[in-house]
Amino acid sequence: MEPRKTVPHADWIEARKALLEKEKEFTRARDALSRERQGLPWEKVEKDYVFQGPDGEESLSDLFEGRSQLIVYHFMYGPDWDAGCKSCSFLTDHFEPAIVHLNQRDVSMIAVSRAPLEKLQAFRKRMGWGFKWVSSLENDFNRDYHVSFSEKEIDGGEVYYNYANQRFPSTEAPGASVFAKDGDGTVYHTYSVYQRGLDMFITAYHYLDIVPKGRDEGDLPYTMEWLRLHDEYDR
Repeated sequence: MEPRKTVPHADWIEARKALLEKEKEFTRARDALSRERQGLPWEKVEKDYVFQGPDGEESLSDLFEGRSQLIVYHFMYGPDWDAGCKSCSFLTDHFEPAIVHLNQRDVSMIAVSRAPLEKLQAFRKRMGWGFKWVSSLENDFNRDYHVSFSEKEIDGGEVYYNYANQRFPSTEAPGASVFAKDGDGTVYHTYSVYQRGLDMFITAYHYLDIVPKGRDEGDLPYTMEWLRLHDEYDR
């Protein structure tokens, strides 16, 4: 890698402090945005979704596991796929270790996919993950939260994803949805995020953002082309 512009230490400090002011401004803006996100109105979940989980059939309410807040990661894994999505797996490698800490803040976190439970369990074992993963194959959950589409919709040219009609290359899409449960057991949908909004969950990208070459994806066919499942890099 060729070095960039080189300056004396005093000049470097001046440049760094100028950038620090912008970083502080960004942090304050991010904190304000987080407060707005937390202040969004809620919508009551009207359907009784039943998922296939490791303990049998479970409702959406059951997935809270005694806590009042639930994060669902919409993991791309179609019913006929041989393996889970490599990009979703990359993101999952980051949230898996965080769950024990989230639990201490009244938050449960799970993954939901349309693949049959047997496939989810086998892939989870292969990846060495321990989080809870349930199948939505027998319900409308994925379609209602706009992360699964029919072949007809894909062939038609546009699907409804990330709050807009757009082209999408797959019948499965990534996302995360947040739910809350009140003292009476009523479940509410409070937030959903898709596409680049999921970037905040990927710690490795934030590490790459502080090195000189950054994410270094500009010359790739698509941004995550370089990714592999974490047990495939040595191949």
